[in-house]
Amino acid sequence: MQLTVNGHETYIANGGRTFDAALPVVVMIHGAGFDHSTWALHTRWFAHHGFAVLAPDLPGHGRSKGEALTTIADLADWTAAVIDAAGAKSARLIGHSMGSLIALETAARHPDKVTRLDLMGAAGTMTVGPDLLKDAEANQHSAIDMVSIWGLGFRAELGGSLAPGLWMHSGAQRVLEATKPGVLFADLNACNTYQNALTAAAQLEIPVTLILGERDMMTPAKAGKALAAALKNARTVILPGTGHMMMVERPDDVLAALQVEQ
Repeated sequence: MQLTVNGHETYIANGGRTFDAALPVVVMIHGAGFDHSTWALHTRWFAHHGFAVLAPDLPGHGRSKGEALTTIADLADWTAAVIDAAGAKSARLIGHSMGSLIALETAARHPDKVTRLDLMGAAGTMTVGPDLLKDAEANQHSAIDMVSIWGLGFRAELGGSLAPGLWMHSGAQRVLEATKPGVLFADLNACNTYQNALTAAAQLEIPVTLILGERDMMTPAKAGKALAAALKNARTVILPGTGHMMMVERPDDVLAALQVEQ
């Protein structure tokens, strides 16, 4: 599905079903350097269970045109524009990592457009190490290596994919390698400089589910719990033994957590 958002052609996965704004709308927001393929399983489940799905490639990512946006605030306003461009009034937002910050900020800036949040690999602050930032800015492959190694839990690095014959580490690297030069740095820097998460969280009255990996090295579970403490209506799910890339490491458990109503 293609939409024009703020003057740029935007690619949006819809789970194999024609988008119908009359249905409950779910927007899935991927993390730094990734694209809509993050949500391959989850878009299909929601689309085939009574939801209208929007899983966009963020600007400059995947198949979407335009330059990568450089702040979480700009990405939040862009997300609200996606909802408008699709002809929807409001949506449930599901975000992973950087996408969780975007979802949180969207709800704070555009409360009339967001009905609930599901935040995966979330934290009140997402500080990015200087070596990773430096290598990402220089478009060094070592930045991709760092994201891949730190992003996956211990078991995922050894194998363990539910899809036979696939290696999760290599799959993550291939997606990151396809990202345009400068995009990974723009994303990581946006996370590193964003300081409004706890303030935004305190504003929200809507239900929020935090899905956290017990072995997450990028956004440790304790940081997600600190964010949950700032929310008025939060539910926290800890996935045992799981790293940051929980959608591929434990897709069924993630889906089960998303299916629980508050």
